[in-house]
Amino acid sequence: MLHSPAELTSTPDTLGHTRTKPVHWIATASAMAAVIAGAGLLQPASARTAPHPAEGPQATAPDPAGVTYPLDCKGAPQTVTATAQGDLDGDGRPETVAAVRCDAGSGTPPHAIYVLVQDRTAGARPRVVATLLEAGQRKTATDLTVRDGAVTATLLGYSSPDVPRYSPDLKQRAKWRWSDGKFRQELTDSAARSV
Repeated sequence: MLHSPAELTSTPDTLGHTRTKPVHWIATASAMAAVIAGAGLLQPASARTAPHPAEGPQATAPDPAGVTYPLDCKGAPQTVTATAQGDLDGDGRPETVAAVRCDAGSGTPPHAIYVLVQDRTAGARPRVVATLLEAGQRKTATDLTVRDGAVTATLLGYSSPDVPRYSPDLKQRAKWRWSDGKFRQELTDSAARSV
């Protein structure tokens, strides 16, 4: 049945419940805000307490430049040849591992490997908290990485004092992991291999 325009305007509104009024929008906005706030409160505790990269200095790995390393170079400068970053002790803040040697100008001086932390105090400089490899062990470190809370490196060395210092003849893969308040080393090879 067709209606004239006059009849349509006078016809009772059978779909009046579908018309929106300001009170409907306010109720909808309030309900959405409650859902969003509830989702934030119901997230797992680990998600609320875990550090986020944008949280500032505590989430930044220490910069190895400008650190004074406990390496006696007899007046020669120190050189950082490799670094790796990652959370080694499970506190949610990354540490930096640095392979450092004396810049002797020639030859291949041995490496020392250090772990650095960045204190949360404003203006604090990174500091060395552990030595993983002493230079006195006369090893050269390559392939330095941090993965799954462990530090790994390939260590090149010499089987005797007669081996030329430019041609290491021993190679071993080493791993260090934080355990019971200190770093413990484990060789991932059963023994050093000749190269």
